[in-house]
Amino acid sequence: MTWTSGLASAWAFLTGRGNGDSKVRTLVSNLLYEDPKAKDHPNRNYAGNGVKTTKYSIWTFIPMNLLEQFHRIANVYFLGLAVLNFIPVVNAFQPQVAIIPICVILALTAIKDAWEDFRRYQSDRQLNSMPCLVYSRSQRSFVEKRWKDVRVGDFVQVLSNEIIPADILLLHTSNPNGVCYMETANLDGETNLKQKKVVAGFSRLNTPFEPRNFKSTVVCEKPNNNLNNFNGFLEKDKEKRGFDNESLLLRGCTVRNTAHASGIVVYAGHETKSMLNNDRPRYKRSKLERKMNKDVFLCVLLLFCMCLIGATGHVYWLETFPSIPIYFIPESDGSFISPLRAGIYVFFTMIILLQVMIPISLYLSIELVKIGQVFFITQDLDMYDEEKDSRVQCRALNITEDLGQIQYVFSDKTGTLTENKMVFRRCTIMGTEFPHEDNATRLAILAGETDQDEEVIYQQNRQLSVFSLEELQEGPAGGRQHFYNTFARSRFHRPRVIAGTPGILAFSSPLETEVLPDQTLLQLVEDAECGRKNAHYLEFFLALAICNTVVVSTKAAQRQRAKARRSSSYSKSSRDCMEGLLSRVASLGKLFKRKRSTFSEPFQMEPMDFPVLDIPRFYGSTEPAWTGRNLSVIEDVCYEVQSPDEAALVHAAKAYGVTLKERTPDHVTVQLPQGTLVKFDVLDILAFDSTRRRMSIIVRHPETNEIVMYTKGADSGIMGRLQNSFEDKSHLKSESRNIACKIQKDLDTYACDGLRTLCITRKVVSEEAYRNWLVVRQEAMSAIEKKEELLMDSAAYIENNLTLLGATGIEDRLQENVPETIQALREAGIQVWVLTGDKLETAVNIAYSCKLLDHNDLVFTFKMTNKDVCRSMLNGTLSEMPRYQGEMPRIGLVIDGQTLGMLLDNDLQAQFLQLCQHSHSVLCCRATPLQKGKVVTLLRDRLKVMTLAIGDGANDVNMIQAADVGVGISGQEGMQAVMASDFAISRFKHLKKLLLVHGHSCYTRLANMIIYFFYKNVAYVNLLFWYQFFCGFSGTAMIDYWFMIFFNLLFTSTPPIMFGIMDREVSAHMLLHLPELYKRGQHAGGYCRKTFWIAIIDAFYQSLVCFFVPYWTYKDSDVGIFSLGTPMNTVSLFTILLHLAIEIKSWTVVHWVIMVGSVLMFFIVTLAFSALCISCNPPSDPYWIMQQQMKDPVFYMVCILTTVVALLPRFTLHALRGTLVPCDHLKARQIDQLPPDHRDKWLREWRSLKDLCSSYPSLSSSTRKRSTAAAVHNAA
Repeated sequence: MTWTSGLASAWAFLTGRGNGDSKVRTLVSNLLYEDPKAKDHPNRNYAGNGVKTTKYSIWTFIPMNLLEQFHRIANVYFLGLAVLNFIPVVNAFQPQVAIIPICVILALTAIKDAWEDFRRYQSDRQLNSMPCLVYSRSQRSFVEKRWKDVRVGDFVQVLSNEIIPADILLLHTSNPNGVCYMETANLDGETNLKQKKVVAGFSRLNTPFEPRNFKSTVVCEKPNNNLNNFNGFLEKDKEKRGFDNESLLLRGCTVRNTAHASGIVVYAGHETKSMLNNDRPRYKRSKLERKMNKDVFLCVLLLFCMCLIGATGHVYWLETFPSIPIYFIPESDGSFISPLRAGIYVFFTMIILLQVMIPISLYLSIELVKIGQVFFITQDLDMYDEEKDSRVQCRALNITEDLGQIQYVFSDKTGTLTENKMVFRRCTIMGTEFPHEDNATRLAILAGETDQDEEVIYQQNRQLSVFSLEELQEGPAGGRQHFYNTFARSRFHRPRVIAGTPGILAFSSPLETEVLPDQTLLQLVEDAECGRKNAHYLEFFLALAICNTVVVSTKAAQRQRAKARRSSSYSKSSRDCMEGLLSRVASLGKLFKRKRSTFSEPFQMEPMDFPVLDIPRFYGSTEPAWTGRNLSVIEDVCYEVQSPDEAALVHAAKAYGVTLKERTPDHVTVQLPQGTLVKFDVLDILAFDSTRRRMSIIVRHPETNEIVMYTKGADSGIMGRLQNSFEDKSHLKSESRNIACKIQKDLDTYACDGLRTLCITRKVVSEEAYRNWLVVRQEAMSAIEKKEELLMDSAAYIENNLTLLGATGIEDRLQENVPETIQALREAGIQVWVLTGDKLETAVNIAYSCKLLDHNDLVFTFKMTNKDVCRSMLNGTLSEMPRYQGEMPRIGLVIDGQTLGMLLDNDLQAQFLQLCQHSHSVLCCRATPLQKGKVVTLLRDRLKVMTLAIGDGANDVNMIQAADVGVGISGQEGMQAVMASDFAISRFKHLKKLLLVHGHSCYTRLANMIIYFFYKNVAYVNLLFWYQFFCGFSGTAMIDYWFMIFFNLLFTSTPPIMFGIMDREVSAHMLLHLPELYKRGQHAGGYCRKTFWIAIIDAFYQSLVCFFVPYWTYKDSDVGIFSLGTPMNTVSLFTILLHLAIEIKSWTVVHWVIMVGSVLMFFIVTLAFSALCISCNPPSDPYWIMQQQMKDPVFYMVCILTTVVALLPRFTLHALRGTLVPCDHLKARQIDQLPPDHRDKWLREWRSLKDLCSSYPSLSSSTRKRSTAAAVHNAA
């Protein structure tokens, strides 16, 4: 035990916070105690509900803010110099003047921090004063209180559409089924409703809730930030009732579709899960900043050397005197300072004099530049998504330049590369495959119309849905014409969105919700309901309808999407759009007319004897009255889903007449095709998790009273748990295996077609087996430690001997321009990895579709279960690499999850990394979230490369946080990825411009600005250093200190900031069409040790010119010290600003205004200061010196001549480099200046050349270079 932990334990003991078991929280009702702060009250030490997010108070602001600012070493450095200047023997300037720069910087930062903290204070006050209903012991009813007055153990009632004030354990709701619906949009961005339920067995239905009768003790886990996990139990008379996250209402969420909900507060204030997750944006240091800090250290060493030279020179100068000069001032005792001691004093004086070598304003300027860069990124309309009404978010303001240095991109697949809009395409039931070709044709026609903008409307009456199945299946032509007219009216005259309505209902576009059924399968389902035969077909769709977490909303809150036309320059006219739509509808009508005979004829299937599966018959054998017209959207149901897969499956079941009508914690109601309502009692739900890869629901069948478990999941989580024997029915064993084999073949076909697959199973559980399992399950539910492990073991125990019903194939389409984006990233030298949880075949198909893999690539597939085999294949693959020598083919790697786990082991990491460096692209399938994070961390740390991870879901958070730059996509799976990211976009295609344009520009601008800053300060401070050779290294300055302050704070501060924000080396158009230009940032071409030292050497040269030309001009004259320093100061300003003018690539009005304004400000301030400063710095004062200089023609000649000589080498170097060895960026600028038609022609030729080179990988690089040079010459 450390001394800190000992102190913590002692403090807990003294304050009464030590309650034995540190892993649980025990609380009781506050109604049992009159005084909530009584010493014997168990809840007295828990945090209150008031929140305080401010960092300072009125009394602590100054000391705490200063302490925070002095965490920066640069501020400590400049403060130390200011203090050092107060020592008389070493001071170089007036002490009061020396502290001005550091005071200005500290004051500006303090004002910014104070304003931010004041805004936090206002937000806290507003939040803490919000009203809520808390049960009063004295009034015996719920009374209104403020949020900050709520305490742990209070009973709180939340009404519909109210925000939950604290984390509340749900004990009662107005819903007769004990259900409360909660919207978590304020917490995680998800707009779909979450269903919460009362603690199992606590309250009886339809009985009022009386908090005074609550005598139980609540035992739950300590406060933590895990939003998806909550464990505990209610204990009364040694009886325990377990509860989990399904019974917890979270602070900040909103109650919906429930009149009121009541419960006891378990966490309050800063201990609530939402507050524990309310982290500030992570501070990351960019790669450029880390390099800059090293160069700052080099400048410190250079400053030390210059000061050492000054100290040594001063000692040498003193020793040259044969006797002590009369102008030397003795000490108080009459003695004189020894030369060595004087040299030490001069060393510190020189540090004060030359302190500008370390720029005090550099860090502040960098922050301002990054703010400007972030502004331009977020205002880019090309990255604005109208459908989601979202733009780019920059959550980490200090790593914008890292976007220009990315070498590896790690991407998720589902929702990142694909739309995450799941469309039911086909299914296989008991070995018979149903391709749904008519639905596929309909989807192909519909696809073009689903990309329009969508709005949410609340409505009581159903409107005609786009391409409704009911209208599409009308027979007469007149009916179809009536549909065309009705459709056109509904399309272009929808109501506008109602103000104040909640967010968009996820997964509800026509592509996702409407399915055109296969007529043969439809007839089989009808026959199954009538009890004639084929009951397994109906069971299959029953499983789709009930084995999910879909919430059925009430009719009053039904949400559906409506198409909305937005006024945009890119929109078609109403007439053109109408004609296009009607032509599509006409094509669809012809399709149905052509297919009518097909619909009426039965599908010829192979005769097949299915095994007898003990599946009940449903409600008699009458002929069905239900027809295809009943497939239209039912008015009184609206589905709230968290997963797009579940939405597709529920709507597919609905298309076959099996409609989910109601879901409560205790039962699920399903409407069958003939309209019969079937109510299943829900016994338990085994939720889906990424480890099991499946979900189960256990119900009691209403007709047979059997306990039935329906399970759905990935084939990897299902196939190994199928029924292996049938006991007495041994003759069915081979048939069951045949069915499983046929379904497996269909699954492989689906995967090869790029479809997502799910297996559907059924199992009848005996009463005794269920009772025995229930005991184990309840023990796991009541556990607090290792609860997740116990629950998983209990689920695995019952999820075996499953009977396979069939499987589904769901399509998830690629997002727009994904192939083009990946190709552009690869041309930019970025290696793209895709890390997905999908099965291998599905992922490979998508990889080829999005051009991650090419058919010309040499693809190695690693899918094995033995580590020795994996090692052998890895070594064998690496041994083949030397064969190719200079003609290395493009290599692709495909790795499954199990093999990836072996490759990440320590003994195989080196070979794995070596192979990855030879690979053009890598695809990892069946990867877990933990593996994704490990892969990113491994390559980032071992290969020392810049990494970017992009994803849209909670399973991508690990890799997003592990990467140097994390990008979240605000998709349909919530905002977890966005909340963990540094940047957020709405489409994968936006990554192209984010990196190739903004990333390249941010890196280039900031790198050039930092180099210029170092140059500027070294060039200016060296003027003072050269003067020391002529003043005995005494630390004297020939420039007034006020001018030195103004030089950096006023005259030359704005141009570098403008340079870092607005300079444009190459246009965005050229950067997008020539991704190769991005490679310079990957190799630190804009900022490296070479460019740094070139800038320093150039600064030394220019400072020599700016000093010695005026010195030689006024050498034999009688001018004063400031009369010599003023021309030096002036020519230094002109040289530094014109140096920047040479570096600026694109001039705008802003550039001209700032550059000219800086010069004008210099002369105005200098003239005013010279006129007003009569005795500012006695005995030498700058009074009227500038006015006298400007009357002298020599002054103007010195300014012109010195500036030309100082800048001539740099200008000549730029001219020769641009003429003899032009870089790629200069060539791109030359091409960009051509007329648009010539420029586009050159770009087309360049694209054709690149396509030719990619088609023939053996084409040598020299050939490509010669072709490129010829193309540039012809264009010029």
